Amino acid sequence: MQYFIQQLINGLTLGSIYGLIAIGYTMVYGIIGMINFAHGDIFMVGAFTALIVFLILVGLFYSVPVVVALLIMMIVAMLLTSLYNWTIEKVAYRPLRGSFRLAPLITAIGMSIALSNFVQVTQGPRNKPIPPMVSQVYTIEGISVSLKQIIIVVVTAALLAIFWYLVNKTSLGRAQRACEQDRKMAALLGIDVDRTISITFIMGACLAAVAGTLFLMYYGVVVFSDGFVPGVKAFTAAVLGGIGSIPGAVLGGLLIGFIESMWSAYFSIDYKDVAAFSILAIVLIFLPSGILGRPEVEKV
Repeated sequence: MQYFIQQLINGLTLGSIYGLIAIGYTMVYGIIGMINFAHGDIFMVGAFTALIVFLILVGLFYSVPVVVALLIMMIVAMLLTSLYNWTIEKVAYRPLRGSFRLAPLITAIGMSIALSNFVQVTQGPRNKPIPPMVSQVYTIEGISVSLKQIIIVVVTAALLAIFWYLVNKTSLGRAQRACEQDRKMAALLGIDVDRTISITFIMGACLAAVAGTLFLMYYGVVVFSDGFVPGVKAFTAAVLGGIGSIPGAVLGGLLIGFIESMWSAYFSIDYKDVAAFSILAIVLIFLPSGILGRPEVEKV
């Protein structure tokens, strides 16, 4: 039982990171109906930005409190990734918004490759490690919980509460929901659709940057290809929970984290990805819209 609870904690930690990335996928899909495949690489850029800020802080100051360092890393990563995602939306996606559906998809894949290769050229192809930022581990009844895991879960829960409030209780959230239902009608009612979509991309980038910072803190290493696998798994989480549903994205992320953790603990770690995607396929057979997704209604 102790081993089982330990794996639940590990899965909760991993699933929290997936959930943060998945929200970016599901928000963009909900508002403009496209999959931003560059989102995983935005997450990777956020991790690299946090790495560079950490090295600068260590080089300039002898000792920096962990809370202050993490906060500065997150803020700078959020600013840079927001700029990247805003530029991608304005330059690559906005001109193709009214074209056939495959054009934005192909462009998103191209932007993903461009970001990955850009980081590879500028930062090099090797792993970039950092010394442990947080090393405290608490043991309760034989179950180990690290301070890193607590930070990840608490930050994720806080951000989810903030975003739930933004989407459901503010004028920005009302504008986003209106654009999700009918962009043309929203524009006729005075909503700045382009601005709302741009802000949605910025919000997704901020969450990806926080996830990248937490990923770096947890694993202590990052490489230019780290945007692909977490990005695909986060997209899987968004589909599993119901693409377009923010609670569904979080639920899907947690489920993917639990599946990977349990499969690695009780079966073969080599097939944890196979297990996650197999369960996704099984769920979609019986729930084509995902666990919390709503079936699409064709307008005539």
